[in-house]
Amino acid sequence: MVDNPQRKLARPSRDKYPHQNQLVVLGWRLLRNRTSLIALAILLLVVLLSLFAPLIAPYDPLDIDTRNTLASPSRSHWFGTDDLGRDVLSRVLWGGRISLRVGLISSSIALCGGLVLGLLSGYFGGAVSFMILRAIDLLLAFPGLLLALVIVGTLGAGLENIMIAVGIGSIPIFTRVIHGAVLSVKSNDYIDAARSLGCPDYRIIIFHVIPNVLAPVIVLFTLQTGAAIFSASSLSFIG
Repeated sequence: MVDNPQRKLARPSRDKYPHQNQLVVLGWRLLRNRTSLIALAILLLVVLLSLFAPLIAPYDPLDIDTRNTLASPSRSHWFGTDDLGRDVLSRVLWGGRISLRVGLISSSIALCGGLVLGLLSGYFGGAVSFMILRAIDLLLAFPGLLLALVIVGTLGAGLENIMIAVGIGSIPIFTRVIHGAVLSVKSNDYIDAARSLGCPDYRIIIFHVIPNVLAPVIVLFTLQTGAAIFSASSLSFIG
């Protein structure tokens, strides 16, 4: 029996539904890439272990046992203990909750700021783009950790201020990436068609530009989450 070729699952076309192009192609590639699925499963496992740390952790991460310091991994302490006798596995699980919180909130702050500035500079251009990009260039002249350190010194110590500082320090990166993506999308024919039909700028930005710049933004968001955790730990290390 010969299969009907019309019934087979067709690969998403880049020419059909251009406003959904990036999302459809991204989802298709994710489902076809076994390595990506394995990485996604591991990431979900780490997130679930961190979220359910109060139920999974075998010990209180702050309990001190001076009679069992620097113990090697065993049945009672899978990851061993530290110099104060605290269970390392419990501290890793509980520490994951703080790390995820810092990384996601800091990256969300950077994403919101960079999305607004990148859309304005890339879509409208002209004097708006010049002023925003020159300000971004000024911020990029400072190393990210140094800029975050200055902001923390201004706002004061504390986990919330660290997240704000790291988020603000990452806004220039998101702005540059989104600006370039918007310039590429803005030159497509469907944007000109929407303008010729009388669509206002805000509708074009929301329904045509943003969906097509999500692919690089998602990649940058995931990378910046890890960088935010590293920056926050560095700031905590130096006090």
